[in-house]
Amino acid sequence: MEQNSFFKPRDGVKLSELAQYLGAELPDSSKADVVIHSVAPVSRAKAGDICYVISRRSRAELETCEASAVLCDPALLSAIPGHIPALVSKNPHAAFAMAGGYLHPSALQPLPSMSVDSAIGTGAVVDPTAKLEAGVIVEPLAVIGAGVEIGSGTRIGAGAIIGPGVKIGRNCSIASGASVLCAFLGNHVIIHNGARIGQDGFGYAPGPRGMIKIVQIGRVIIQDNVEIGANSTIDRGTMDDTVIGEGTKIDNQVQIGHNVKIGRHCAVVSQVGIAGSAVIGDGVQIGGQTGINGHITIGNGVQIAAKSGVVQSIPDGERYGGIPARPIKHFLRESAEIMARSAARANKTGDKND
Repeated sequence: MEQNSFFKPRDGVKLSELAQYLGAELPDSSKADVVIHSVAPVSRAKAGDICYVISRRSRAELETCEASAVLCDPALLSAIPGHIPALVSKNPHAAFAMAGGYLHPSALQPLPSMSVDSAIGTGAVVDPTAKLEAGVIVEPLAVIGAGVEIGSGTRIGAGAIIGPGVKIGRNCSIASGASVLCAFLGNHVIIHNGARIGQDGFGYAPGPRGMIKIVQIGRVIIQDNVEIGANSTIDRGTMDDTVIGEGTKIDNQVQIGHNVKIGRHCAVVSQVGIAGSAVIGDGVQIGGQTGINGHITIGNGVQIAAKSGVVQSIPDGERYGGIPARPIKHFLRESAEIMARSAARANKTGDKND
């Protein structure tokens, strides 16, 4: 079965052109005219594909690989068989990501649910006070509320809801079934299917007759080049704003509470929960299923291991893990000690049974 049936390979790109785009070196200039169509893993790459390696452990697979080119670090050039042209990059992982986007540009955004013959698809509802620049596409059954402003090149997917007063920048993609309320979005923002932006934050005050709802009258501010995964939710602020900084990437099924501030170029992996009013610095990486307490600060450049529970603020540049989260060296040392003790107890039990 054709692996790229949903994302057709582009017309051929010469290896020399691809090398120039990636900022990579082509040591064998006689291979400049080799044509590349797609990306593939080493294990099944064929003629027209480019793959990449980051370890000598791939050497056995490379011997039988049929790729038309391979990306590698300079230190691995000697491990590339002579039958495969090499592109050399100091960061082959990033170069391969760039190659994928260059060869399959349609895969960089959510796929449209259907093609439309006009700017406004059948069954879509656009309030007459909404302002849509030229080049905006609204797919069938989408709803655009009063006073909405949408920049050119933006696509609103089928069944998406854009609430009153929302402003969306240029060249954005709001996928099918997403809802965007009480929010301002910058340029080149991607929101995947089913994401919920700008709904109520979770705020209640205990009273003599039960929980009293606290009104949530803030906004969500999403800066340029942010990507938000499928079925993720970002609550609007209580009175201030919830802010997602420029270039931050948020995976599927992430919950971000009201008044949270996330800095620039962060990575937040699936099933992370960030409680209200937490402040996340720039360049932070948060592993999957991590929970972050409210009203704490995570410093710039922090890395948090998956399944961590963060209850206190973390200084800049630290690596933390565990429940409760602590410096990663402490967490790993404690985990090793626990495993050693468990193994010792198991051995004692085995000796008694013998």
